Amino acid sequence: MPGVYTHTPYIYGNPAMSHLSTDNDKLLARVRRLRGQVEAIERAIETGKDCAAILQLVASVRGAMGGLTAELLEHHLHHHVTSPDDVADRARGADELNAVIRTYLR
Repeated sequence: MPGVYTHTPYIYGNPAMSHLSTDNDKLLARVRRLRGQVEAIERAIETGKDCAAILQLVASVRGAMGGLTAELLEHHLHHHVTSPDDVADRARGADELNAVIRTYLR
């Protein structure tokens, strides 16, 4: 579905980050590139490519995922932690970020 952001409508019981709708095309392009990279890993394994080549592909995916994660974290920090006027919204944004970081670091 080109141009349609199909995210989960609620994250941790709160409304999703609707501000991302302005960046859908950019984010979807990144996700699609990631999908292509993961599919390249699958093809490389299926065809018996050299392990060094597969490791290089995996490292590329890790880098791309890190870039996507950094962009989403930046959006979340700006829109839900540093910008809200309401202290409760700011605290909720910080709690959501903390939960994501804890999951990420496991």
